[in-house]
Amino acid sequence: MAQVAIRTEKLVHTYPRGNVMALKGVDLEIYVGDILSIVGQNGSGKTTLVRHFNGLLRPTSGKVYLMGEDTTGQTVAQMSRRCGYVFQNPNHQIFCTTVREELMVAPKNFGFSEQETQESLNRVCGLMDLEHLLDKHPMTLDYTTKKIVTIASVLMFSPEVLVLDEPTGLDEVGRRMLTKIIRMMHDNGHTVVVISHDMDYVAENSSRIIMMAQGEILDDTSPDRAFLNAGMLKRAQVEPPQITQLDLALQGGKAQSAALSVEDFVRKYKS
Repeated sequence: MAQVAIRTEKLVHTYPRGNVMALKGVDLEIYVGDILSIVGQNGSGKTTLVRHFNGLLRPTSGKVYLMGEDTTGQTVAQMSRRCGYVFQNPNHQIFCTTVREELMVAPKNFGFSEQETQESLNRVCGLMDLEHLLDKHPMTLDYTTKKIVTIASVLMFSPEVLVLDEPTGLDEVGRRMLTKIIRMMHDNGHTVVVISHDMDYVAENSSRIIMMAQGEILDDTSPDRAFLNAGMLKRAQVEPPQITQLDLALQGGKAQSAALSVEDFVRKYKS
């Protein structure tokens, strides 16, 4: 039986300002090794949900368990060591004057030795091709490179769970790097949670897709089945990738699964 990385029980979160209930009793299990994408319109509760995974938000009621442990009473630092969070806007995560300093912040805060920090730096820079940027000011970099630096800063401490809030919107080099990182984390037994509006990327790079609307989970299924229910897609304000729409149209409303990429489509209709 798969090990549970994150579990929520009847998770409710109400923002005091305006008394807005952003989560309405969410029950969810995320398993070790999942590449889980959470999709839905703005205001559906996606970011509110994942910010409970590392303590940035606390439940109004309900429970959050991280790697089997009740997070009630745990500090943000304790939770963040196990669940690394990459913000949507890299400018909200960067605050050092060189890329080198930025990458070394978390290991030092988590008590890594100098040798461990240097080893992590060498590993991450080699993986993400950042050696030539170490002495540059991160705020002078282009958007994609800043985003890569923020992801690298989290990979420096190798969290068991990696949360990526809207990691797409990158150039093609950045998208390939993002895919490489997600697959590497998966292959090494880590868990990846992605929030995205980019359905092309979600369709091709997820093992599970959760659709949310108005603080609730509408569906939790595999990518090839996630785009079959037109009513649910409308409620979640999610539009399938164009190649998926074409496949579904050709199947005349009788689809049991959907093509998620051009390669899928070609294989399906080749004969």
